Amino acid sequence: MKKDLHPKYNNELKITCSCGNSFITGSTLMEESVSVDICSKCHPFYTGEQKIVDTDNVVRKFEERLEKSKKMSFTSKKEKMARRRAKMEQMSSSPATALSLRDMLANAKISK
Repeated sequence: MKKDLHPKYNNELKITCSCGNSFITGSTLMEESVSVDICSKCHPFYTGEQKIVDTDNVVRKFEERLEKSKKMSFTSKKEKMARRRAKMEQMSSSPATALSLRDMLANAKISK
């Protein structure tokens, strides 16, 4: 069997939670203490209460995007197509002020 294969074991590792709870456990970490975001005293599974742990501001960013999208006006595809059709009908019904190349060539043939 190889010697020094397994890491050293620390029997006195103090774990401190953000809720204030602390306890001592064993680990292969050779530090004195470790801070954690959630423990059994404040975890929703054990307490039955919902708690949002937002360490990276993910929830705040999502709420900002949600508010921004509420301010924007969204139109359905049917509404967009109806507006487009109305605009095309208006353009085709009104006389063109500028002649197209086809119109210019047709006028040139007539004048000869």
